[in-house]
Amino acid sequence: MSAPVSTRDRPLGIAAVVRLAGRTLDGLGLLWLEGEITQLARPASGHLYFSLRDRDAVLPAVLWSRDVARLRFTPESGQRLRVRGRLGVYDRDGKMQLYADFLEPAGAGSAALALAQLKQKLADEGIFDAARKRPLPRFPRRIGVVTSRSGAAIHDIIQTVQRRLPTPILIADCAVQGPNAPRQLMAAMAMVVRAGVDVLIIGRGGGAATDLSAFNVENVVRTVSRCPVPVISAVGHEIDLTLCDLAADARASTPTAAAELVVPVRAELMEHLTKDRRRLDRELRMRLDRERMELDARTAALHTAGARAPQRRRELLAALRRRLDAAAPRRRIADQRAALAGLERALLAHGPSRVAAARGALRELERRLDAASPRDRLARHRAALTGLIHRHDDAARALVRSRRAQLGELAGGLAALSPLAVLERGYAVVRRPDGARAALRTASQLHARMKIQLQLHGGSAIAQIESVHLDGAGAPPSASEPEDAA
Repeated sequence: MSAPVSTRDRPLGIAAVVRLAGRTLDGLGLLWLEGEITQLARPASGHLYFSLRDRDAVLPAVLWSRDVARLRFTPESGQRLRVRGRLGVYDRDGKMQLYADFLEPAGAGSAALALAQLKQKLADEGIFDAARKRPLPRFPRRIGVVTSRSGAAIHDIIQTVQRRLPTPILIADCAVQGPNAPRQLMAAMAMVVRAGVDVLIIGRGGGAATDLSAFNVENVVRTVSRCPVPVISAVGHEIDLTLCDLAADARASTPTAAAELVVPVRAELMEHLTKDRRRLDRELRMRLDRERMELDARTAALHTAGARAPQRRRELLAALRRRLDAAAPRRRIADQRAALAGLERALLAHGPSRVAAARGALRELERRLDAASPRDRLARHRAALTGLIHRHDDAARALVRSRRAQLGELAGGLAALSPLAVLERGYAVVRRPDGARAALRTASQLHARMKIQLQLHGGSAIAQIESVHLDGAGAPPSASEPEDAA
């Protein structure tokens, strides 16, 4: 379309000139420009208004809200951007501006910048803080694994867990890369948590940095941080670090390393248990020896005290007898009688009435003397002393019986704690004869013509199964069928 002719007699209108300039600029098509972003504004409409400048010029630009929503990073003033768009003229102001539809950082890619900005955002929220990390369970009853069933990661985890300490594993199959991976990863984590696990492993078997992008999606990272059970992230290798690695409770460089973190080694556990059992037996023997020594010492002390108490009572009784002899009441009575006899003779000389009165007084004195005699008191003390001796002997015998009963209870407890006591009662531990330490616990693990090792009291034996009879429905595995994995 040709431009209209403008003369002095036929001048163009302002709107016509602005539209003509707009059509001319639009004819240039899509352009790529590079410059520094300035005068950035984000109104409530969601549009992005800014200017691009270089050393010599400034160009205003706008990015409509529909294109802003597709950005993978947040533009900031001072960034150098590469911008795609069309040039046009805003009719109201008659100014040229760039109508952009795509922005990307000049230099570092938009994905790298978006990842850096998301990492900083989550770090500011405290999602990566070490204080939020939870300890891993030492002996998980069930392990959840979120990964692709067809990848090498799941095979490495299963083999490592079965080799170290066989533990039930719940696998949630999901995509680990591609556009559907973030949604499937979050759904798989929710599924294994609802099913009931003690710890969760999420990851894949390595890959290029672009293959790990699903583990840098904000919703996936937040799901990992909010997981109600501890999470181990095993994404990629040591050189790769995703945001899920930072948000998880523990990070492993490979799926094999994750499995090593989640379960201990069975042989090491058996060694620790053996050491602990020996230490417990040693401490129990020492405790029993100490109790026996204390019981002997107390028994000897009781016998010594029992022998000394009657001796002290005898010494007290002898002292009382000496005091009684020193008081000599019989001698005093003889003296009184001699004095009374003299008085009687004197009284006979004065008259019988006074003799009768003196004799009455003498009988009263004899009665009072008999009432004050210590013979009854000595008899009572002897009876009390005999009762105390009997009570002391009874208490000593009861204490000895009680200590012997306590010693018997301690010896019985020690025997009950001994793992060999079960074997002594006629039970046996059934194992495979190939050196495996795990015991066979159910009849479903046996099959005909299978050789087994029986650990009995005092030794072991190798036997062969003739037939297997299960209590419930289901037939035992035949000799040609492989046993189920633990």
